[in-house]
Amino acid sequence: MKKLIFALLIALVVIVAILLINTFRLSSKQVDPEPIERVTISDEVYQNLSKAIQYKTISFNEDAIPDSAEFFGFHRFLEETFPLLHANLSLEKINTYSLLYKWQGSDESLKPIILMSHQDVVPVDEPTLNQWEAGPFEGKITDTHIIGRGTMDDKSTLIAVMEAIEKLLEENYQPARTIYIASGHDEEVGGPKGAAKIAEYLKSQGVQAAMTIDEGGYIAEGMVPGVEAPVAMINLGEKGFASFRLIVRTNGGHSSAPPKENTIGILAKSIVDLENNQLPYKLIPPIDSQLEYLGPELPFLTRVAFANPWLFKKQLLEGLNAHTTTAPTIIEGGVKNNVIPTVAEATINFRILPGESIESVQAHIESIVSDKVQVEPVGFLTNPPAVSSADSESYKILEKTIRSMFPETVVVPGLLGGATDSRYFIDISDDVYRFYPVRLDPKSMERFHGIDEKISKENYKEIIQFSYQLIKNFN
Repeated sequence: MKKLIFALLIALVVIVAILLINTFRLSSKQVDPEPIERVTISDEVYQNLSKAIQYKTISFNEDAIPDSAEFFGFHRFLEETFPLLHANLSLEKINTYSLLYKWQGSDESLKPIILMSHQDVVPVDEPTLNQWEAGPFEGKITDTHIIGRGTMDDKSTLIAVMEAIEKLLEENYQPARTIYIASGHDEEVGGPKGAAKIAEYLKSQGVQAAMTIDEGGYIAEGMVPGVEAPVAMINLGEKGFASFRLIVRTNGGHSSAPPKENTIGILAKSIVDLENNQLPYKLIPPIDSQLEYLGPELPFLTRVAFANPWLFKKQLLEGLNAHTTTAPTIIEGGVKNNVIPTVAEATINFRILPGESIESVQAHIESIVSDKVQVEPVGFLTNPPAVSSADSESYKILEKTIRSMFPETVVVPGLLGGATDSRYFIDISDDVYRFYPVRLDPKSMERFHGIDEKISKENYKEIIQFSYQLIKNFN
């Protein structure tokens, strides 16, 4: 018995030693900021964003025809607001509504960069209008904020990039590296007619960019437990998107004589079974990089876990939502309270982890649900795109720009749970990153696609300043 206890003690000491060694070896990966010369940005930029918000460039669904009056009006507004940009950059209108600007660089040997955004916004639920501080398409400017649909997602990025380029042109700046501005018109419904067509066009022109940058990363304030500093999240990849319809068909019948297996009962059990048998959590790129970058900035006990994923993997991956998620979103069935329906349907949405696919998710569903349930894909579907590198020259330039502009931030690579237009640019870009310095806290996160969307004046100027510095740093 003594020998056993001694052996257990030795094992415990070895495990603790390994934990501590790994923890103390985990050193900060934050780069040193460099001095930057900030430019003066006029308060007129608030009016420009306000006017942009007033155009109702709404994407309602995949099949809806864009409102040409609103989109064309928005395009005229851009031409009038940014005259130097439109005089010096070429413009291709792709599929009528999407915009592709090209600022020709002086050095053809340098690969271009692509700055992305999108023009469209989501609709506003009519019953929520009285909960907005101002009308969602009014573009109201208060002492502290610009209010309206698109201030966070994503007209602020588009207009900020254009403000930065207009400023550079006023200074007679000439980039060495060609710069593209790519702005789709249907991102909110998947981007198949906008960003996808822009990417196809660039591919046909033989374009291979060094980097593409899009929305989808942000500066998180008070959102990472244990880290007091703001966290600048550069998302190296994103999850895929797929929905599947579960359909149950039976002979129905009268509710007074229910069959052993009810139509809705079969469907309900399938939903519960899927929620109880979700796809596994996995430590994959870029989740591993996220642990390496974030771990050193955490309090000691949490750092121990981040430094030793071999022991704490389950807790870490659950906290980072590192799996393909399962979410029932629509359910239909039944016409009368005394009639067992002949058909019942449910739609389940999955956000697919890199390394898995639409096909593997469908196979997973079919392995879980009853053979009485028909499974079919529905609506827009996309596999997770390839994950970009945190070691490339482009990442280092982006990282240095963020740290120099926001030296108080901790820069961390990560994985986006949602989907962006940038996934279409994987084949024509060495690396694709998702980041603009939109500041988010737990309260403002609710404003995305929600009520009272707005951005602070200070933050909006930061996005302009960041875009200005990023262009210069890449040249």
